[in-house]
Amino acid sequence: MSNTPHTLGEEFPGKLDTIHALKAQDVGFARILEEYDDVNDQIHKAETHIEPVSQEHEATLRKRRLMLKDAIAGAVAAS
Repeated sequence: MSNTPHTLGEEFPGKLDTIHALKAQDVGFARILEEYDDVNDQIHKAETHIEPVSQEHEATLRKRRLMLKDAIAGAVAAS
């Protein structure tokens, strides 16, 4: 989805080269990125009513996205 908010480029401006390098080096980090994109897409679909979900499920997805974002930020900071 090209108009999905909270993309990695928006969330980590100027850090995409680092993220791509980490992704290439670390399979676990690559999985975190894939999950982040998946969860982010699910949230966007819920917000735009493309695939409505309960408020509880949307809140759970938002918490998961935040945990994944924290993991990404930690890996980027450590590199």
